[in-house]
Amino acid sequence: MQRGPAYLSNFLLWLLFAQTFADLPMCKESDFHFEYTECDVLGSRWRVAVPNKAETCTGLPDPVKGTQCTFSCSEGEFLNMQSQQCQKCAAGTYSLGTGVAFDEWDSLPTGFITHGVNTNGDNIHADCSNSTWTPKGDYISSNTDECTATLSYAVSLKEPGTIFFEYFYPDYRIYFEFYVQNDQCQSTDYESRGMKISDRNWSQYRVELNSGNNVLYWRTTTYAPLQDSAVKPVLLRNINISGVAYTSECFHCKPGTYSANKGSAHCAPCPADTFSNKGATVCHQCDADKYAEAGSGSCKARPACTKSDYFYTHTPCDSEGKTQHMYKWIEPKICSETIEGAVTLPPSGEKQSCPPCNPGFFITNSSTCEPCTSGFFSNGTACAECPVGTEPVMGFEYKWWNTMPSNMKSFNVRREFSDSSHGTAWEVAGEYVYTTPGEQDTDHLTLMLTVPGYRLPQSMAKASERSKQSRITFVFETTCSADCKFFFLAGYNQWNNDVVETWTGSNRKQSYSYLIQDNSTITFTWTFQRTEEFSMERMYSADVAKIYSIHITNVIGGVASQCRRCALRSATASSACVPCPPGHYMINGTGACKSCPPNTFIRAEQPVGEAACVQCGPNTKRNKAHTECLSDCTLHVHTSEGAPLHYDFSPLANVTGFHSSPRFTNKGLRYFHRFNMGLCGKEGRVPATCMDNVTDSGRDVKGYVCQSTVVPSDIRSQSVVSSQPFLIGDQLIGVTTDTTLNGISSPKWLFPAASSLPDVIFYYMSSETTQACKQGRSATIRLRCDPTVTVKDHIALPSNCSEGTCDGCTFHFLWQSQHACPLCTKHHYKEIVSACIQGIQKTTYVWQQPLQCYGGESLPAQKVSACVTLDFWLKFGVSTGTIAAVLLISVSCYFWKKTRKLQYKYSKLIMSSGGKECDLPTADSCAIMEGEDAEDDLMDLTKKPFFSKIKSFSRERTSDGFDSVPLKSSSSRQQREEEDSDEA
Repeated sequence: MQRGPAYLSNFLLWLLFAQTFADLPMCKESDFHFEYTECDVLGSRWRVAVPNKAETCTGLPDPVKGTQCTFSCSEGEFLNMQSQQCQKCAAGTYSLGTGVAFDEWDSLPTGFITHGVNTNGDNIHADCSNSTWTPKGDYISSNTDECTATLSYAVSLKEPGTIFFEYFYPDYRIYFEFYVQNDQCQSTDYESRGMKISDRNWSQYRVELNSGNNVLYWRTTTYAPLQDSAVKPVLLRNINISGVAYTSECFHCKPGTYSANKGSAHCAPCPADTFSNKGATVCHQCDADKYAEAGSGSCKARPACTKSDYFYTHTPCDSEGKTQHMYKWIEPKICSETIEGAVTLPPSGEKQSCPPCNPGFFITNSSTCEPCTSGFFSNGTACAECPVGTEPVMGFEYKWWNTMPSNMKSFNVRREFSDSSHGTAWEVAGEYVYTTPGEQDTDHLTLMLTVPGYRLPQSMAKASERSKQSRITFVFETTCSADCKFFFLAGYNQWNNDVVETWTGSNRKQSYSYLIQDNSTITFTWTFQRTEEFSMERMYSADVAKIYSIHITNVIGGVASQCRRCALRSATASSACVPCPPGHYMINGTGACKSCPPNTFIRAEQPVGEAACVQCGPNTKRNKAHTECLSDCTLHVHTSEGAPLHYDFSPLANVTGFHSSPRFTNKGLRYFHRFNMGLCGKEGRVPATCMDNVTDSGRDVKGYVCQSTVVPSDIRSQSVVSSQPFLIGDQLIGVTTDTTLNGISSPKWLFPAASSLPDVIFYYMSSETTQACKQGRSATIRLRCDPTVTVKDHIALPSNCSEGTCDGCTFHFLWQSQHACPLCTKHHYKEIVSACIQGIQKTTYVWQQPLQCYGGESLPAQKVSACVTLDFWLKFGVSTGTIAAVLLISVSCYFWKKTRKLQYKYSKLIMSSGGKECDLPTADSCAIMEGEDAEDDLMDLTKKPFFSKIKSFSRERTSDGFDSVPLKSSSSRQQREEEDSDEA
């Protein structure tokens, strides 16, 4: 049998490898390490030796059966792969057992991925490549712009485990979420992915993980495109994951931490003024001329003390009733007084008498201030009981600052969080409280007041639909040489506050008042920041903010500074105070209640005096509680033409919302202004609501008109994220066609109209005042008739004021709708009558054009009536005309014959006169003699046609207008006279 050339080549190759391995040295323990194979279906695995570098040694240990896949070591232990037994970690190291830990963030640890995307989605082109999570040494920091930054880490768990991490989430304008997905990209079900706002310190979070592949996501998005103040980032540290594969080694403690004992599960931070290196078992003390913050890996040289390192204060009153102006070092003190050029602490001032206590408090024997008991009041010296017929005005009024009130505290918040103590941020100074220099100019020096809640006095009516619980007023002043900012915030805890007002730069001493409408608003915060430009040097420590007084009313558990007259339940001396009946105000100084004029409501915050009665605006009526004026959505207008117009806006009464045109930030974030409005309605109507759903706080505002900023988002369960809500109008002022009402104007040029029909304008006011809008915001909704608009919410903003407002305070809206038209009446249509066809005539009703009405009366149905045709009337007219003509001819003939008889008689009279025309004979008788008729008949029987007689008659008229009639009698008489003359 021939093996061939192939067999020979394989044999030679084997000889070559054998010679090569024969030349390699035997492997030592430092040349290889042990690893486990993948687990089989039975949960078993093998331990194999893997060389640290290929082809460097030979003689590796043979594979042996390893521990079960479910095997794990406890915290503080590691698995010795040589013996496959658990051993304790040495001092200076630590272990989580079956977990991994990430507590060093000088760079992004292996396995972590971070990237930034546009919040609106991939279809928007914006540069978010730099909007990522950034390592900061002890922690990793999120982005603060409007991009979405994601931090992810993939881990495979051999058994169910947990993830634990610490975070600092101080700013509600950022949405921070954590969630887990498996290898099929399916999210693990949790109650909420959104994280809760942190308290002053780091928050902790722990959640269970399933075995298998898990991808962990931390994601932040800023929803504050219009905010001027800097957003505080989310900070993340100490990420611990358990349930992973075995831990074959222990981790060294990072610099600034140590572990003194074996088997440590974590390392402890070094205290202040000490330091440690990596893997330390003990912390070392800094030299006398150096200092270190807690958890530091090195010491720093102490700087020379300056005026910015100390502050002044007033000591509490001693037993002798004395106080002292003194200076204190800012703690912890890091500066040195022994260095050349350093300043020393100024000496304290002389003792002086203490000022009185704040109103509502009294001075005890130990010179301390204590609150007066219920039913008593005080001006700061001694308590006195309120007289009969009066009640205490409860609240807090701070105007003397010897000690910080028990319900107020100050602290320092840095944009980059640190565990070190920053000492006092605000300090008392007798007549005011002021900001101390601080450690950095970018620090937020914060003063916070907390109250338990509010309760209206017994003499005031219960909370109405627009409840006004309390009012806080403070007097402040700022002095700045840089771009400092002074913030006033209100919320329901110290980290869930909304910025109410912001002041920039130096501000003279002034007063500011804020109306509290929500009983959950229990914290008020004042924050001062000298500059936003970070610098290690303090250049603006002399910039300061001062608060001289703070006064808040109707506080539960408050004290009384005065008593006021109230209405009594009865005339007895022990009678309790009661509120006046609805629609009544209390007469000053008497406690008697008097009814307000008709159609007025009572100011909730001022129920005393006739000025408490406020007249309702045009076309509005007060509610039953006499607390506000409402519109029932109907209106009657008398025009100049005289025809009344009737409106019914009920179809528009439900809450309606619309968006402005899109806007973009410099990062390309697309956002809108969302307006919600409830036009009108009776009591019990649903108000318009704008809310903030960035965090779980769910803060909202309610009224007639409100606005919020919405951002389309595809990273959350909501399609849009709403933030920064505020009220535009919570009180209806009036409804009219006039363009000005109570100082609010709605110029016609904002919305030019082509129709002569007047627009109906609703006027609103807001009780919230701002620095820019000292009288509060206002709104006008102009309703314009357009029967062609079928959609209900066709609302527009002014073309030259795309934000809806031209001055930032008064907002204008145009609402075009068919429901904004007056109700149709009989004046809006006309009738058209058709011709009579075959005895039938139709009457049709049509709308007058252009149509300017909707609803109301409908067009009447077509009418059909019987009629007579034109042929009948034509025949009737011809017949009637013929008959009339015959009658006319007959009458003419009759009178013509009568005329002839008169002419005959006249002729006879002429003949009987003897030829003298001017001397007529006296008639013997006016009667016709016998035989005259026969003669007349003989004369008339002249043989001539009828028309010839008429013609001849017409030609015989003389020039003088009389008819010339030939008579026979005259001819006979002339002949007789001639015969007589011949005989003579």
